Amino acid sequence: MLTCFLGIWLLASPHPILSAQGAQNEKRPELVVAAAADLVFAFREIVPAFERRFQAKVTLTLGSTGQLAQQIEHGAPFDVFFAANMLFIEGLRSRGHVRADSIEPYAQGLIVLATHKNRPPLAGLQDLGENAVRRVAIANPLHAPYGMAAKEALERAGLWERLRPRLVYGENIGQVLQFLLTENVDAAVLALSVAQAPEIRFVPIDRDLYRPIVQGVAVTARARDPELARGFVRFVNGPEGRAIMKRYGFLLPGEF
Repeated sequence: MLTCFLGIWLLASPHPILSAQGAQNEKRPELVVAAAADLVFAFREIVPAFERRFQAKVTLTLGSTGQLAQQIEHGAPFDVFFAANMLFIEGLRSRGHVRADSIEPYAQGLIVLATHKNRPPLAGLQDLGENAVRRVAIANPLHAPYGMAAKEALERAGLWERLRPRLVYGENIGQVLQFLLTENVDAAVLALSVAQAPEIRFVPIDRDLYRPIVQGVAVTARARDPELARGFVRFVNGPEGRAIMKRYGFLLPGEF
């Protein structure tokens, strides 16, 4: 399941119910979505639901927000971009890579301190200073918003310099989860949205320790079907999408 973080993840949807002639002549509209890795579980449900509703085909690429933003700048053929931090969307807007009138928030993410259930539980960030905690995984703060938030929380907790020799960096929050699931680290700072795997236990991190992770979306300037892309955004921010996002721990527009 987690191999989807390594590249493009195509989510196959059920074939639409068509007459034989219609099946031959009708081609489903296609949409290419770039999305932050913290959306993997929520979009695993949202994408097929959208495909069924709109008889569309969605190709989903998951990764770190910073790397996806760079790909968009270099001409990657994405139609819509769900970033884990609105700042990356604004940067793309200033350089003309997304449609300014399509920008909107879709969620606010939260971070948690997580351990594998085979390891001793931790009560909070200060427990990371214990000698038994030898390796701690976070997303790379150079290009992953959840890594930026993890670094900020550790700095404000007075732990950053002490823990730096023990830190293991994932390219995105999905890789951090992999490190934890495979027990290659003793603890990790995860997005709440990916921390609900049955093998994981977690405790919240004080929201005063990091700036709000406001996540934003935009239709790209090179989108082949801007209206379909806007329709996908409306679906995520609509009743069906919001219900799924809420289940995975996101705060939603109107709640922050």
